[in-house]
Amino acid sequence: MVYFVRTAGEADVEQIRALLAATFHDTYDPFYGADKVRRMVDGWHSPGAVKARIQKRGGEFLVADNGKDIGGIGYAAMYPKMVKTAMLHQLYVKPSCQNEGIGRDIFAELETCFPDAEIMRVEVALPNVRAMSFYERLGFSEVDRMEEWGAPNSGLPAIIMEKRLELR
Repeated sequence: MVYFVRTAGEADVEQIRALLAATFHDTYDPFYGADKVRRMVDGWHSPGAVKARIQKRGGEFLVADNGKDIGGIGYAAMYPKMVKTAMLHQLYVKPSCQNEGIGRDIFAELETCFPDAEIMRVEVALPNVRAMSFYERLGFSEVDRMEEWGAPNSGLPAIIMEKRLELR
């Protein structure tokens, strides 16, 4: 199936939420358990939270769409804590669509959306070795570690990875 990357709209909210729920459970249940992941999904990916990301000024929310189904999503925005840095907040591909290049295609588009950014930054949950490997293949490298991935007081450690962006 061929997927095209496009900007997300409010009509996509429920499909995005379904994709995030499926992907989060597939990825994180083995590390954190289904109950904790369900709470993460319910809190972090509520309809209001997804809609706010889609509407965020200075952010870019993309979906990979085949006309019937969304196979992946990506969301990035300029990072207010660091000059000339874009933060990749989300890049998830539906489990049944993984290893088809969708994540790479979404990232390639996101990489071009922030002409003032010199660095793209991402936080990756420490046990998610598969994601770390994916980001390394895209040119990211580890620059730091943190104890609270996703939300304050989460208790979920993560690594911080960065990639220098090409000057445009």
